[in-house]
Amino acid sequence: MLYQEAGQLARRYAVERRIFRLRQDRIGLLLLLAFAFVGVPWLGNDYWFSAILIPFMVLSLAGLGLNLLTGFAGQLSLGSAAFMAVGAFAAYNLQLRVAGMPLLLSFALGGVIAGLVALVFGLPSLRIKGFYLLVSTLAAQFVVEWVLTRFSWFTNDNASGVITSPPLIIAGVDFSSPQGRYLLTLGLLVLLFWLGKNLVRSELGRNWMAVRDMDTAAAVIGIRLLKAKLLAFAISGFYLGIAGSLWAFAYLGTVEPHGFDLSRSFQVLFIIIIGGLGSVLGNFLGAAFIVLFPILLGNLSALLPVGVIDSGQLENLQKVLFGALIIVFLIKEPEGLARLWQRFRLRLRVWPLRY
Repeated sequence: MLYQEAGQLARRYAVERRIFRLRQDRIGLLLLLAFAFVGVPWLGNDYWFSAILIPFMVLSLAGLGLNLLTGFAGQLSLGSAAFMAVGAFAAYNLQLRVAGMPLLLSFALGGVIAGLVALVFGLPSLRIKGFYLLVSTLAAQFVVEWVLTRFSWFTNDNASGVITSPPLIIAGVDFSSPQGRYLLTLGLLVLLFWLGKNLVRSELGRNWMAVRDMDTAAAVIGIRLLKAKLLAFAISGFYLGIAGSLWAFAYLGTVEPHGFDLSRSFQVLFIIIIGGLGSVLGNFLGAAFIVLFPILLGNLSALLPVGVIDSGQLENLQKVLFGALIIVFLIKEPEGLARLWQRFRLRLRVWPLRY
């Protein structure tokens, strides 16, 4: 039995509160991290790093940022790409205009600036919610994109409006190679997901879930709605800002304001719907689906006779299938792929005694 719990008794509250209480889970996580940090850089190639693994990790981080706001705090938002853009352009200008600014510090400050912008656009959540809040956050998408396009100072007066990332040098080590960009993204991903997992298990995380389930009842039992909602927007914006910096610096290398358009916000929203609202693991599963599904369709279309599906039809087919799958998930499994994984683990804990 892979998940046999015999003898693994919690004699202290700290042991009971562990993120991974079972020994098998802790060993599996350590093996997975060892493979990710050592095995993947040794076995992978430039295509896997640049086209699959890095966008997968960045989108997972962006999904976590939105999931903290929507899945845990219950505040709807369609401004994810706008906050990613703020983080990317803030980090770029900090690197450009502040001499000696460390790269990681510029990422962190870019996330802070994105969090402050998200805080401003989260103020309407104190009065409105649901569809109306969704529309108000949609304004952030158009306002931020217009500001970054209208004022050329943000792009260093570049005529094309495109920013180019500086060399990825940290403590004298150059991370500009595909393997280096992968390791940089992976390190930040592990750190931020560890912080996010602890955050949702903290008092603030429990307050968010109470507000999500019924804000009136949460206010009655003493939870300050103002603090809980605004912190949700600020922390979500911080995560999305760092994700935007990694998207521009570690993935694309160059980016323009239109690279963070409304379709990017919908992409992040699809990640948390397919992966699972209110789940940390679901962000990985949803991002993997978003990244790998178009590649799978492209490979399957290559097996068909020539002329059956052209490139233009393939892109439209992807959008149709995405919409259909989202409807299926909302109806059949609202908790997404994360719930399917939980069911699989529960079966492992009793296998082979029971099927």
